Amino acid sequence: MARSRAAYEYTEAEDKSMRLGFLLIAAGLLSLLGLGCCWLRPALQERGGGGSANCTVLAVRQLGERFACTFSCGAACRGTARYPCLQVLVRTSRSSAPALLHEDERQLRTNPKCSYIPPCARDDQENSENVTYKQKYWKEKVGSQPFTCYFNQHLRPDDVMLRRTHDETVLLHCFLWPVVTFLVGVLIVVLTICAKSLAVRAEAIKKKKHL
Repeated sequence: MARSRAAYEYTEAEDKSMRLGFLLIAAGLLSLLGLGCCWLRPALQERGGGGSANCTVLAVRQLGERFACTFSCGAACRGTARYPCLQVLVRTSRSSAPALLHEDERQLRTNPKCSYIPPCARDDQENSENVTYKQKYWKEKVGSQPFTCYFNQHLRPDDVMLRRTHDETVLLHCFLWPVVTFLVGVLIVVLTICAKSLAVRAEAIKKKKHL
């Protein structure tokens, strides 16, 4: 009995391999749990009830209101600047009511009143010029040409997005890599146990032959 237990004792290399396998299994499970609670679930909720449509620009305008943004000019250099609010009103193929266009879900959450947030520069004039350039783009280059936009009737019925932050590829990678990590961990543990079992059986057969 003691000999049998000694035969099944793992070497230092096998012990490290088993620990690595269990570590990867735990990391995969924790990643799935964390991403599911903190990121994947809200992303799926945002996509629920949503879809795509054709949008046409109705009006492009700047409001008198200005909003604050934070710029960075170095490791210990931060400050606040302001930018004008640009609104792009569109009509979708799903509804005749005007809707406010946004760059994506992140921009919508940051500033739901505006359609565009420029890269925050230290100079307010530079921010105004960036917004004016975007205004000319929507007026002159896009004009009345239809383009694809995205909406969510349940969460934001009066807003549409130019692109989705949480697309299918991001959601796939969010689920894929934790699962791959978990499966690699399981594979390492199983292979280590199988290799040890085969080594013990081979040693037992070798001893029987010498008897």
